[in-house]
Amino acid sequence: MTFEVDKAADIARVLTEALPYLQRFAGKTVVIKYGGNAMESEELKNGFARDVVLMKAVGINPVVVHGGGPQIGELLEKLDIESHFVEGMRVTDSATMDVVQMVLGGLVNKDIVGLINSNGGRAIGLTGKDGNFITAKKLKITRDAPEAKAREIIDIGHVGEVDEIDTRVLDMLLQDQFIPVIAPIGVDSQGASYNINADLVAGKVAEVLDAEKLVLLTNIAGLQDKGGEVLTGLTTEDVDGLIADGTIYGGMLPKIRCALSAVKNGVTSAHIIDGRVPHAVLLEIFTSEGVGTLITDTNA
Repeated sequence: MTFEVDKAADIARVLTEALPYLQRFAGKTVVIKYGGNAMESEELKNGFARDVVLMKAVGINPVVVHGGGPQIGELLEKLDIESHFVEGMRVTDSATMDVVQMVLGGLVNKDIVGLINSNGGRAIGLTGKDGNFITAKKLKITRDAPEAKAREIIDIGHVGEVDEIDTRVLDMLLQDQFIPVIAPIGVDSQGASYNINADLVAGKVAEVLDAEKLVLLTNIAGLQDKGGEVLTGLTTEDVDGLIADGTIYGGMLPKIRCALSAVKNGVTSAHIIDGRVPHAVLLEIFTSEGVGTLITDTNA
């Protein structure tokens, strides 16, 4: 009996500690980029789905944007289609783009939708092609070629960047209390499909929806200094300095630049958090400690 009372008391304490955050974020939109290790463990996948359903139940409007690089790679290997990467991005010819659409718009998207719905939510999956809500343009990669006097332009196929986002589809879903689950595929004015980095899509969606938060799930504990310590509360000015002194480099740069763009364009805060931690999203939003790096605008 004592054990049950103590357990109930712990639950009550957690709920009362979360109350200020529940009140502050009720009615706000939170855009979550979901990917990496958080998508690989059944326990973490179900935990994430429950977290999203809980957020909706307490009045927050979650919008999920997902990746799926490992799943794309696995299917390409099964189909004996070789993968090539330039600057960390998958070269996407027509055959590869077909696989990308199958995996992102089909298998992965519907898996996430199913998990959310089975946990009591009302999720709807879509790609940027639905209602043409993500207009894309071809991503141009340039790099210095030692043997050439001009910069080299590299064609990596159907890899795009966001040109424009029409929020009408998302507005309609959010108003009807659905949870949008977005695969990062866009379409250009000629109807061609493009694979877009999920972090970039999440950042742009957060901007156009005037989101309260952009949450990027990663495979690390957060943004770290040169000594390996996680940096928690940062301003955009702090982050610019960390890029300039080389603390932030390589594969983390696109994610950080996406977060910077979001908070400089109206999103209240961006969070880079460890997707390997169970219930990481709830811990970041509803506790003062959090589980990653918080970035806010210097001039906010």
